[in-house]
Amino acid sequence: MKHIMGLLKGLLLPLGAVAVLLFFATALDSLDSGREDESLHQLEEALRRGCVACYAAEGIYPPTLDYLTEHYGIQIDTARYTVDYTPIASNLMPDITVLRN
Repeated sequence: MKHIMGLLKGLLLPLGAVAVLLFFATALDSLDSGREDESLHQLEEALRRGCVACYAAEGIYPPTLDYLTEHYGIQIDTARYTVDYTPIASNLMPDITVLRN
């Protein structure tokens, strides 16, 4: 019986360490996911602000995504994001969708 108790005590320390490591890894993964979501949201907001700035300066919304990035300094990390930019009319805000690759 003493032998079994000794074995259990010997296993508790490694199991506790594994539990702490799993908790830490889960927390880091959650933090990274939150950062990705925020980055995606910031890109979408930057695209919308660029469209509004173009409309205010030129009286039309940007006709293409390339026009918006070239003339209004917006940078898109195409390795991380895909942007669907669909112009509707020169006087209506384009439909903008940002997706994570």
